[in-house]
Amino acid sequence: MNKIFITILILIIVVLGSYFLLKTKVEAPTTEAPITSDKSTTPDKPITVDQNAVIIYSDTGYSTATLNVKVGDTVTWKNNSSSNMWTASGMHPSHVVYSSTALTAHCPDVLGTAFDACKGIAPGDSWSFVFNKVGGWGYHNHLKASHFGKVIVE
Repeated sequence: MNKIFITILILIIVVLGSYFLLKTKVEAPTTEAPITSDKSTTPDKPITVDQNAVIIYSDTGYSTATLNVKVGDTVTWKNNSSSNMWTASGMHPSHVVYSSTALTAHCPDVLGTAFDACKGIAPGDSWSFVFNKVGGWGYHNHLKASHFGKVIVE
């Protein structure tokens, strides 16, 4: 009986520890840089746009840590780096946060509902997604998971 209790306690600690460790990795801020939009911003505040926004991806990561949009707005990720970019919702590597389905279940995303490019986007190309769910949606480059950001949909 005592062994079962200790085993269950250890499993709970491991699961909770993993959750908080992975949650922190997905939501940690990146270095702020300019974003293409019609509104002026300050680097220490989330950027808010109307209808369309372009986030630039470079060799150092995404151009903004946090972007605020409204339901139905389109965000475009433009690849200005020297390698492919695969923008996808958290959590790496499964991409389940936005769509509640794993990468293997929603790629290819023929309906455009998974917040996952489902492939590498070549330098010079871009990928767009329409946000139809309210919430804070962490994203990352599946090919370089240390590059990430967040879109807040109001």
